[in-house]
Amino acid sequence: MPHDISIVIVNYLMKEDIERCLHTLKEDLRGSTLDVKVVVVDNTPQDGCGLMLKKEYPSAVYLPQPSNLGFGRAINIGIKAAAARYFFVFNPDTRFLPDTHTMENLHSFMEEHPKIGMIGPKLLNEDGTLQYSCYRFHQFWMPLLRRSSLGAHRRFRRAVDRFLMKDFDHASMRPVDWIMGSAMFVRASMMEEVGLMDERYFMYFEDADWCRRFWAAHFPVYYVPSIVIVHRHGRGSAKESGLFRSILKNKLTRTHIKSWLKYMWKWRMLKV
Repeated sequence: MPHDISIVIVNYLMKEDIERCLHTLKEDLRGSTLDVKVVVVDNTPQDGCGLMLKKEYPSAVYLPQPSNLGFGRAINIGIKAAAARYFFVFNPDTRFLPDTHTMENLHSFMEEHPKIGMIGPKLLNEDGTLQYSCYRFHQFWMPLLRRSSLGAHRRFRRAVDRFLMKDFDHASMRPVDWIMGSAMFVRASMMEEVGLMDERYFMYFEDADWCRRFWAAHFPVYYVPSIVIVHRHGRGSAKESGLFRSILKNKLTRTHIKSWLKYMWKWRMLKV
């Protein structure tokens, strides 16, 4: 019997974040009749996440991996582990606000809108400010603009703002090209037709790719700001200042660029 919702989380040295996240989830579900299963796919079992789950959340499905499989592949393993009518993919560094009934609201929204394939809630930074988490599809040079000082130049700023969808107040529900992989609530029946995340991306761009495939199958993706989650967005690939310095010193930057090129090639934006 499928669960109402299966939550899939990938651990990469984030045991404390997962513990905090699951505590807020537990509070959010207090009194709920939803059948929710938590699946944690652990790319770094050495950090003790499995022992924490066994002690604090023994009903969670724990799937330790022999090596770091990347994000998309790990998510797919988690999805396959617990059948459900809906899947909620979200990051360990998210947390649910008290007394908001987030899970109930996500489920109710999808039940009331059966033609929608995927939704993303509004994400807030830890200081309560808006986090841009819905976007227009990439133009080829957008990752370069966002990673360098070029994006702040007057000539390119409008293109970056358009990509980030700064042209609306993020207070209204609307269809969007794609949503950040930090919080994706997905209808399983439509996902079965679209397929799982593309494992060619080790990390980055699998969320944009997935949304693009939902749209290609005529399953809309929506941004739903009435449902709110807090997310500590680390942007690990952007921690080094300067594009070329970052390429040399930050492995995540190089991973991001590889995924960018794979995405552009796949969707015929990169030609030889």
